[in-house]
Amino acid sequence: MHGIEELNDVQKQAVLDTEGAVLVTAGAGSGKTRLLTHRIAHLITDLDIKPYNILAITFTNKAANEMRSRLETMLDAEGIWIFTFHAACVRILRGYIDKLGYDKNFTIYGDAEIKAIVKRICKKHNYEDDFNKRLLSAISDAKNKGISPDEYEAVYKFADDADIVAEAYGEYQKALKSDNALDYDDLLILTLKLLQTSAEAREYYQNKFRYIHIDEFQDTNKIQYDIVKILAQKHGNIFAVGDEDQCIYTWRGASIANIFDFQHDFSCKVYKLEQNYRSTSNILQVANRIIKGNTQRLDKKLWTENADGNKVVCFCADTDGFEADYVVRTILELTHRGDFNYSDCAILLRLNALSRHFEERFLQYGIAHKVYGGFKFYDRKEVKDVLAYARLAVNTYDDEAAFRIINFPKRQIGEASIEKLREYTESVGKSVYDVVTGDVMPFNAALSGKLHAFGNTLKVLREKAMGDILDFFRYLLNDVLRVTDLFADDSEGEARLENLNELIGSVREFAKNNEGAGLSDYLQMVSLYSDTDEMDDDNAVTIATVHSAKGLEFPVVFVVGLEDGLFPSLRKNESAADHIEEERRLMYVAVTRAKKWLYLTYAKSRYLYGETQYKLPSRFLTEAGLVERPLAARDLDSAWRGSAFGGYGSAGGSRGDSGYGYSRDSARREPFGGGTYSAGGDGIENGKFVGGYKSGYGKKPEPAEKSSAASATDIRVGVIVKHKRLGKGKVIGLEKLGNNVYAKIDFETGGVMQLAVGFAPITVVEE
Repeated sequence: MHGIEELNDVQKQAVLDTEGAVLVTAGAGSGKTRLLTHRIAHLITDLDIKPYNILAITFTNKAANEMRSRLETMLDAEGIWIFTFHAACVRILRGYIDKLGYDKNFTIYGDAEIKAIVKRICKKHNYEDDFNKRLLSAISDAKNKGISPDEYEAVYKFADDADIVAEAYGEYQKALKSDNALDYDDLLILTLKLLQTSAEAREYYQNKFRYIHIDEFQDTNKIQYDIVKILAQKHGNIFAVGDEDQCIYTWRGASIANIFDFQHDFSCKVYKLEQNYRSTSNILQVANRIIKGNTQRLDKKLWTENADGNKVVCFCADTDGFEADYVVRTILELTHRGDFNYSDCAILLRLNALSRHFEERFLQYGIAHKVYGGFKFYDRKEVKDVLAYARLAVNTYDDEAAFRIINFPKRQIGEASIEKLREYTESVGKSVYDVVTGDVMPFNAALSGKLHAFGNTLKVLREKAMGDILDFFRYLLNDVLRVTDLFADDSEGEARLENLNELIGSVREFAKNNEGAGLSDYLQMVSLYSDTDEMDDDNAVTIATVHSAKGLEFPVVFVVGLEDGLFPSLRKNESAADHIEEERRLMYVAVTRAKKWLYLTYAKSRYLYGETQYKLPSRFLTEAGLVERPLAARDLDSAWRGSAFGGYGSAGGSRGDSGYGYSRDSARREPFGGGTYSAGGDGIENGKFVGGYKSGYGKKPEPAEKSSAASATDIRVGVIVKHKRLGKGKVIGLEKLGNNVYAKIDFETGGVMQLAVGFAPITVVEE
């Protein structure tokens, strides 16, 4: 038996149970990839099953390559189908798609081709440009639910634009068929249709795939499940491995119900992989306490033969800034003691927008870092677009900024018109700003009118740039860009708004620390955080959202921003029960990424959406037994229902114009404005948090001496210091906070910053 002795008892039973339907519910870190590869090896090596008769489906190319690589070290894997769902469907369709009226040499269209078709349809019907995104999202959503163009209007009859979408959807499908092309959703839909309607294709693949294996079964959608049900009908040998506790992608079609339907449809045997090989016992205890609150799950409890390990640390910071300081200080202590490298550490976020504080701190303290699966904060498109307006308001010669935002928001200025403008500015030696704000333009009336309107906007912003920088950005976002309307129908609109609100937080912090500083000073500071190409990504702290971190593991994990409203997040138009269960699964995934150290952090107050908000610790911390708070369940429930995006406010939790997040109606008026925060419920009294918390955190050993950092005795008010990235600065203040001395330093290029003396890479250069 090939390698069976390497498996634990439950894994062995599942591997050897080869006939019939088997469901393995595999807890985090329980070795499911090893299970799958050993089962396939057992079928081939011990039972003499032909590789040709085995199908293994995964959800990512990375997972497929890993499984294939492992099998190749064990046997000759030639002939086994190890593919993602989409890749397997392409192969099936290449053989039999002519049964559906397509040529076998069909093309698979990517985003660019799909967007071009939709744009052409919208132009034909004179639909607004913003309808493009709405239509793309609606078509993909309908396809994932198996809704055809003919069915669309009836299914979505309560939507105002259901008839328009249905007509455009139909035209889109006709355009694809005319081009003999498929989009990614069609690969699944047409494979299912082929297997349902073509007896020849169905019988061929049912005979071929005697043994079917599905990885990450909790992430399957209805169409994928229906495909594998048909493929498994003849032999019934289907082996599904998944973890309902890690089903975190329902927003993109994954159905946790498939795991439960599988048991009913196949009358399967069930094995539970509960032994965890990744984490310490203390970490698993926290994970188990959290996930047991869910009702949509098969009962299982993770355990390990690993040591108890370090106690899970739960840290409460006064503010979001101090939360970031704590995380950075802890990483520095762990790495300077030689226990870990930067690459051993990860910061996990529920919201991508929360990364800014940590990115900035890492630069200030000289810590290499990378944002996994996304862009660094100041590199995100919407942030760069807004900053381009600011750059142009300060420097009217910045043509790169002008061309970047000439159609942000859409001004119906086409590429040909932009090229004419570019050629004209070069020929006369003028900047774009000077041309569009001038009185005469050598263009037709329509283009001249659009450019004049653009110029008038820039002139007003130029005047605003001379004043308060916070007022400038609020005016830009609310009155010029109207960002809540701009991103209202964007599938990623909420995340974009969160990033822009965080940008306002950055502006506010800078203005608070740099009294009298102007917009150009702020932009200079931003440029320091944007130019980080030289950082060594091979040994860097990972910053990631929990969604993107699924499947990863790290010796040291910080799960940050653990406050109700952030994690769990609050969303409108969702079942509260279903939503909180998915958020709890997301928390479970975050916790189980940790191998040795787990830090859970939250802040009493956080600057969000233009105001300082007093926060309640996440209910998940309470469920884990790490936080105690005198907050009744009814208060939580009323607060949860308080507004479209939730929040805790006066009168039992409802909020007005300056609510947590914002409802589309109220926020449209002033989402980035100020306002006072009035806390309801029993959790906050007179603006002070009254709950307590338990923590395994004790005083850390002092870090080893570092040649790159000055000692507290070297730093005095008035001395000149040098930071290896920020340059020279003058110490203008000292303050002791906890066990650390912080220096307030006025840098020549970055403005005023407050850094922990014992950790910051600063040296005294002048007395």
